Amino acid sequence: MQKFPDVEWAVSDAPVPYEAAVDFMEARARAIREGEAPEFVWFLEHPPLYTSGTSAKAEDLKAPDRFPVFDAGRGGQYTYHGPGQRVAYVLLDVGARGRDVRAFVQNLETWIIAALAAFNVAAGPRDGRVGVWVDRTQAGGSLREDKIAAIGVRLKRWVSYHGISLNVEPDLEHFSGITPCGIADPRYGVTSLVDLGIPASLDDVDIALRDAFQRVFASRLMAVPCPLQAVS
Repeated sequence: MQKFPDVEWAVSDAPVPYEAAVDFMEARARAIREGEAPEFVWFLEHPPLYTSGTSAKAEDLKAPDRFPVFDAGRGGQYTYHGPGQRVAYVLLDVGARGRDVRAFVQNLETWIIAALAAFNVAAGPRDGRVGVWVDRTQAGGSLREDKIAAIGVRLKRWVSYHGISLNVEPDLEHFSGITPCGIADPRYGVTSLVDLGIPASLDDVDIALRDAFQRVFASRLMAVPCPLQAVS
């Protein structure tokens, strides 16, 4: 497997306001494009909020006054972010990594699936439904699948930003204020590691994500200080 340069990696201990995170990502992505900064992966949480992607439909925002709503500018529809969810923003030079957007998104899926495998969770993508899903169909019962991780990225001049969110122990009721990713079919819901009966912490998930990233993206993650240390 081809090896790529080391990637800087930071973990924020306190929830980061969404707008501050976006401002940082846009500045860092520009610096990566201009060769002024290395690639970067950022693990964080946000306060409770909803974001809309470029395909979001107004009717899918069912509780517009419940939490702040932000236009994310990424692909996809409505999603929720909040405490207990590990958000991972991925700022990579996709141009230097093969210039293949489809392969990049598949690598994001593979990354999540490999991290979940560390907790013995069998998960995977589904045709026509973005993200990573687990099958919760009971023996002899009707189909039931729940999303455990969302993917929403944006590329500008071949540098990615935004990324993934993996449900560790969020308040799943908060997803009721939107139609997550525009999927209203009652057979498809949302879940988390804790909801699946796995008492994982964010620290546990960070280790699994770190190790899986290094395998899937063939880059070593190098720890650096949080970019917004003073923001809480």
